[in-house]
Amino acid sequence: MGDAAVQARRETDRAIATVWRLEQARLIAGLTRMVRDISLAEELAQEALMAAMRAWPETGVPRNPGAWLMQAGKRKAIDYFRHRKMAAGKLESLGRDMEDEVPDTETALHEQLDDDVGDDLLRLIFTSCHPILPAESRVALTLRLIGGLTTEEIARAFLANDTTIGQRIVRAKRTIAEAGVPFEVPRGADREERVASVLGVLYLIFNEGYSATSGEDWMRPQLCEEAMRMGRILTRLMPEEPEVHGLLALMELQHSRAKARTNAKGEPVLLPNQNRATWDQLMIRRGLAGLGTAQQLGGVAGPYTLQAAIAACHARARKAADTDWGQIAALYGLLNQVAPSPVIELNRAVAVSMAQGPEAALPIVEALRTTPALESYHLLYGVRGDLLRKLGRHAEANDEFRKAAGLTRNAREKAFLLSRAEEGV
Repeated sequence: MGDAAVQARRETDRAIATVWRLEQARLIAGLTRMVRDISLAEELAQEALMAAMRAWPETGVPRNPGAWLMQAGKRKAIDYFRHRKMAAGKLESLGRDMEDEVPDTETALHEQLDDDVGDDLLRLIFTSCHPILPAESRVALTLRLIGGLTTEEIARAFLANDTTIGQRIVRAKRTIAEAGVPFEVPRGADREERVASVLGVLYLIFNEGYSATSGEDWMRPQLCEEAMRMGRILTRLMPEEPEVHGLLALMELQHSRAKARTNAKGEPVLLPNQNRATWDQLMIRRGLAGLGTAQQLGGVAGPYTLQAAIAACHARARKAADTDWGQIAALYGLLNQVAPSPVIELNRAVAVSMAQGPEAALPIVEALRTTPALESYHLLYGVRGDLLRKLGRHAEANDEFRKAAGLTRNAREKAFLLSRAEEGV
């Protein structure tokens, strides 16, 4: 094979990888609608990919590669059910006649060859985020099916081993199959519940990327990017849902600060000390526009829209001193009414400290110290340490920073908190 042929093959391979990345979720969604089995749909999608890898180096990348893959996957599905039909005929003597079932399935597949995939992707999102699954399984399955991440990538992102993540995904698909979860977008109250589950999964994925709970890195940008990509899909598929726009706005406004959140050594840089010139202004504009859409759709008091409004207060401040901390404190107060949480109250305390001083915020934090949910929450001790430091109570502050460092599982954060304790020595 000459140099030109090798280069052409490499370009084709890159094109196939890009197409697969873009079309994988839609392909699996369309095939799941037809075969009603996520695991089988994944297998058929992989077979379609293998067909492309054999054909495209010879024929070139087709004009509509997504449609090519879908057609290939559907043909594989028809072959699969034809094989089952033949196997059923061989088992007639055992009373295993599948002749009545398989022709209908094959006919349906033929009829759907030219169907528009419609809301298949939305159905797949709702299925992978079904409340019947534990939260960690929803996250893993969503990243696998919608995000297109491999088991190894998911395991690396969440610092779990491949076997654990693989088993989690397999169990999730088995649970969905055994429970007979319909491949559909629910209606009425069921839809409202499931939308909350879908958004909650994306929120968990983004937060783990934004502030990694463990490991050596302060952030995992890939997870943030995946959560935003899936959020953008949802805004196209569910344009009338205000909280969908609110969550995407929140993620974009938060992620706009990514480059400023660590220094050259990968160490954390707190918000007041960040170089705001490095904030992504395009992402900020998109986030502010999304926030406006969410509010216009009536989602002013939605929890994600409220959090986006808080993030917008930071995004609009050209200098740290310009931040409207009074408005942020008020928004946190409203958020705590809508979605009560001791963590939200802790965030409100930080805003009150910035707006009114540490002496006004410390009683709020003291009241939270007896909350069982925050007993092992390292940020409670970090915030208390910061307030005590500002009040000149350095020895107590140092103790709080050390407690916080002992509770976090993130190496960067631990080092940062210990350095704060040393500042006051």
